[in-house]
Amino acid sequence: MKWEKKPLGEFCRLVNGKAFKAEDWSESGLPIVRIQNLNDSTKPFNYWDGGIDRQVHIHKGDLLIAWSGTPGTSFGAHIWKGPEGVLNQHIFRVDLQNAMITNDWLRFCVNFKLLSLIDQAHGGVGLKHVTKGAIESLSIPLPPLSEQKRIAGILDAADALRAKRREALAQLDTLLQSTFLDMFGDPVTNPMGWEISTIGSYVKIMAGFAFKSTDFANIGCPIIRISNLERDTINLKDCARIPPASLGKGKRFRIQPGDTLIAMSGATTGKLGFVPDDLDEEWYLNQRVGAFRIPDCTSVKKQYLRAILKSSFYQNIVWNLAGGAAQPNISSKQLESAEIPLPPIYLQDKFSSIVESVERQKAAMRAHLAELDTLFASLQSRAFNGEL
Repeated sequence: MKWEKKPLGEFCRLVNGKAFKAEDWSESGLPIVRIQNLNDSTKPFNYWDGGIDRQVHIHKGDLLIAWSGTPGTSFGAHIWKGPEGVLNQHIFRVDLQNAMITNDWLRFCVNFKLLSLIDQAHGGVGLKHVTKGAIESLSIPLPPLSEQKRIAGILDAADALRAKRREALAQLDTLLQSTFLDMFGDPVTNPMGWEISTIGSYVKIMAGFAFKSTDFANIGCPIIRISNLERDTINLKDCARIPPASLGKGKRFRIQPGDTLIAMSGATTGKLGFVPDDLDEEWYLNQRVGAFRIPDCTSVKKQYLRAILKSSFYQNIVWNLAGGAAQPNISSKQLESAEIPLPPIYLQDKFSSIVESVERQKAAMRAHLAELDTLFASLQSRAFNGEL
């Protein structure tokens, strides 16, 4: 079925958020809605207790589009579920100018075209910006309102299945966090009196190499950048590659199986990626990414270290060391200087066994989630081609 199409800008007005500074933050007032709050409802808010500018005032049900950040994690359209707040920079509020389209339908349309938007994005490696003009020029199909609501309902149901699977994965992570606290106590207060030592006493941290983007190619060895670190995994989608002959001095920065990678710069400083133990190809570490590497003879086990690195205890240390500025940065020496509690090896081994069991369950869930993602993509394609 063929539907009329119009550029998004003909029936919507895009209102950009405000560049709130750290000195604008308060302990109370309206929450400042940032991109991280769109992607993760558990992320804490900063607050604004000044006058309310109607231009950046948002309410439950508003359609928001994140237009800047890291491909794969930041971009996208979202229906804001509340609370009332003020909008931070790099997010558009979408104000519909007539009644020919619903927020739900437009959200699915924008997200369906997300890859083409990212392809048009500007910016440096790992950090992209989609222009207002690119979003306004998106061609949006306009079926009757009743059809928009019907199709959006189908897509919502399919998307809900994906959300439930992601929630189940999150619950397993919560289980591991609870197990960690039961076995080792809160690392902030160290109630069990474990030995305290710097990470650098037992773990080596390698910072990445400044590979030249002019050497990037469609084939070759994967170069792992901050954008490839995703929910504690390494996502090779849209990964930069370099032919082996062009590696040069970068050969010394080969990633090893079992390494734990960390973002050392930018808004996602502290973000982690776990390298598989069965890695069988050559990956290399790009600048602004660090690799924790545990020697064979050490008092720290990999699963315990990763649990510590994921904890709010360590993430707060990272942000404090990085300065919490608009463009945070942290060095290998700073990462190594962080002090952590070190329980006995036998307890770390016991915890590792539990983690490995849970990770097997998570792997099965991720496989099912991948199937649901494929189904959802197929439904979207059929929907926007008038075949659903």
